[in-house]
Amino acid sequence: MARQDVLSAVKAKPEVSVLVIGGGVNGIGTFRDLAHQGVDVLLVEKGDFSSGASAGSSHMLHGGIRYLENGEFRLVSEALTERNLMLRNAPHYAKPLPTAIPIFSWFSGFLNAPLKFLRLIEKPSERGAAVIKIGLIFYDWFARKHRVMPTHKMMGKQEALAAYPGIHPDIKCVARYYDAWMPYPERICLELMQDGEGANPSAHALNYVSAVGAEDGAVTLRDELTGETFNVKPKVVINAAGPWIDFAMQALGKPTGFIGGTKGSHLILDHPELFRACNGGEFFFENHDGRIVLILPYLDNKVMVGTTDIRINDPEEAVCTDDETDYMLGLVSRVFPGLKVGREHIVFTFSGVRPLPASGKGYTGNVSRDHSIAVSEAGEGGLPFPVLSLVGGKWTSFRAFSEQAADAALQRLGRGRKASTEHMALGGGRDYPSEVAGWVKTLADETSLPVSQVQTLFERYGTQARAIAGFMADGDDVPLVNNPAYTRRELMYLAGTEAVVRLDDLLLRRTLMAWFGGVTVALLEEVAGVVGGVLGWDAARQSAEVARARDLLAHKHGLGQLSQ
Repeated sequence: MARQDVLSAVKAKPEVSVLVIGGGVNGIGTFRDLAHQGVDVLLVEKGDFSSGASAGSSHMLHGGIRYLENGEFRLVSEALTERNLMLRNAPHYAKPLPTAIPIFSWFSGFLNAPLKFLRLIEKPSERGAAVIKIGLIFYDWFARKHRVMPTHKMMGKQEALAAYPGIHPDIKCVARYYDAWMPYPERICLELMQDGEGANPSAHALNYVSAVGAEDGAVTLRDELTGETFNVKPKVVINAAGPWIDFAMQALGKPTGFIGGTKGSHLILDHPELFRACNGGEFFFENHDGRIVLILPYLDNKVMVGTTDIRINDPEEAVCTDDETDYMLGLVSRVFPGLKVGREHIVFTFSGVRPLPASGKGYTGNVSRDHSIAVSEAGEGGLPFPVLSLVGGKWTSFRAFSEQAADAALQRLGRGRKASTEHMALGGGRDYPSEVAGWVKTLADETSLPVSQVQTLFERYGTQARAIAGFMADGDDVPLVNNPAYTRRELMYLAGTEAVVRLDDLLLRRTLMAWFGGVTVALLEEVAGVVGGVLGWDAARQSAEVARARDLLAHKHGLGQLSQ
């Protein structure tokens, strides 16, 4: 259903079993799970889907090897199981990732680690080979369920220098193991949403709709495009607003202090030498102060560097600062001292807030990354319905957390589970071919599109490339003048079928056009014209969307000076 049709349907029938507030991965995952149980569920997100914390991640699907030192064995075990399931259920967007840990000492942290585990100290120290080896043994053991990747290996100095010629020559050894990453986390959220709506005609998701109040058994919602308000009457509310959870509870009339978020910032670098130095894998590097920095080869020969871990009160203020930029660039130079890496290589920055539980711990790295459900029962603080607040969580374990949240809602509704999402393929991961080249060649023959173009579509959308390629072939199509990697009809398909509301939805989340450099005012105007033609924008609306996108790219992503 089109957005306006969903709005009309909700206003005509405001009663709903479950209202989910928040369109990040935990909210959308819960929405999808409930939809498969046959529950009438409405999800609302004040911005675009996956535009908050879920868009600010390090793009990793991992168990969190450093969480072992905190004693979070359950979390690591769950996350590694879920990582392996994602590799099976979403092979188009979950990719194996060889990961290297450069190690500069043999026994550093050997005494620190057990003291930290026993909660006798907080701040970690740099970990040496012995500590990392023990951690990786545990990591491999926890990952044994649904195992799809090799176990770890310790590389001696000479072997490591041969594999990574640019690495610092003072290393003692390199630990190499496998984790996974996701090139398009925002599209995972989109496909989860589409899966939920497709599974259940009574499941609806609305972006740019916020929860602004609660009274007489109803939640007041506001359409952020028009300012219009309307009410829904849920039996259960799931607060999945991530770092905005306490803000949502305030709007519902029950102030809370569930969240103590920390900011993580990242850089996207256009640096071919650094890309080659990574040799196809991530570098997981630890500074002297115990903080972690990731160096990840990204799409289009770019490199992602992150992340920081800084306390922040208002998630709306999360941006990558100059100090954070200097810190991350400095650590890249420590790993690869022969490479010149500076601000001139930055083409994009992004920052997000982890929805961590409120904690008095002095060192942010010690705050648990586990998830929990904070329950506010009906009657508490005048609430007319129970509110289940989803606190914490990791991208990797969203499915398990969503299942737990859905089960808690089902219990309050007096309903049982009908289906499990554990082995449920997602979106373009359905009917995934065992032989990709043959699948691509067949689709190219069917559509008369070049094989190279179909291959690109498959890399972007998995098996959903079939529908997109068919649409592109069913009319006159040309590449964009200002970004020939995309065509007009490809963008028309996305704008017409993927809940695009604003220009930045398409630039930042339906595609990654804005992430890799080369963004110009001319490109923004060209894309606005394509999207506007589908969504019915007049010239004034197109100009307004271009201005909004320019402001967002400047203030949130470091793209302040766009050429014409």
